[in-house]
Amino acid sequence: MLRELKQLEPSDFPPLLREIPDAPKRLYLRGELPPSEYKWLAVVGSRACTSYGRRVVQYLIDGLRGYPVVIVSGLAYGMDTEAHRAALSAGLLTVAVPGSGLDWSVLYPKANHALAQEILEKGGAHLSEEQPTARAMHYMFPKRNRIMAGMTHATLMVEAKGKSGSLITAKLTAEYNRELLVVPGSIFSEESKGTHQFLRMGATAVTSPEDILVAPLQSAAAAVPASPQRTTENLRELSRSAVRQALEESRGNISEAARRLGISRQTLYRKLSEGGRIATQPVGQAATASGFPG
Repeated sequence: MLRELKQLEPSDFPPLLREIPDAPKRLYLRGELPPSEYKWLAVVGSRACTSYGRRVVQYLIDGLRGYPVVIVSGLAYGMDTEAHRAALSAGLLTVAVPGSGLDWSVLYPKANHALAQEILEKGGAHLSEEQPTARAMHYMFPKRNRIMAGMTHATLMVEAKGKSGSLITAKLTAEYNRELLVVPGSIFSEESKGTHQFLRMGATAVTSPEDILVAPLQSAAAAVPASPQRTTENLRELSRSAVRQALEESRGNISEAARRLGISRQTLYRKLSEGGRIATQPVGQAATASGFPG
């Protein structure tokens, strides 16, 4: 279990992570980072995932078998655990980004140490911004979420409650102009309220492994680096009335509304997901009082 820890400077980071406006100043690595030429996919979801969520993530990741795809997740209970296990079962490289330091004495959660070791044995890695002996603290998890969103071409959200921590990763994915992929769930399930929220805002629905293979490839082909100035200024300059008008003129089509506003789709649904929402009144048939289309 005693593998050497390395400290990475920004020049050694995964290339996509260097593009984000709030990139860490340093990282700690155990194991070897997969090739940057691979397609990196973050997988997030509920810690209390249902049997449906487990089946879905196993099915989707198994369908990526044989492709140059890296699965990135947080090593936590629930969906993170399922994602790492599914990746290992499919013969894919996987990277764990825990909400703690990487020293084995503090690596969180302790119950997943055997899984963490298997990740290393099969060519994967552990990555963290925290000091190696830092114990898991609540504030560390949002920090690690930005690393997961920033280092990957796309994020796949499988199950998330309305106030799930996974929504932070999803919002950051949009802010960084990366592809957000969402698995639809049961309309009766509390574990799908958060995922459905992002589907209403225009995230890409995923129902098969093929949907994943196509979306990140398109995102990577676009190769649009995250621009903190452009993203922040566009969000600030967009008036509520302009967004409302664009949604109305596009009949609630997020892609068309974003085109009219001259911003990316991800930037628009980042704006829509901000506190307070966009619309205070329904816009024809395009938006509800919450500001979400549909």
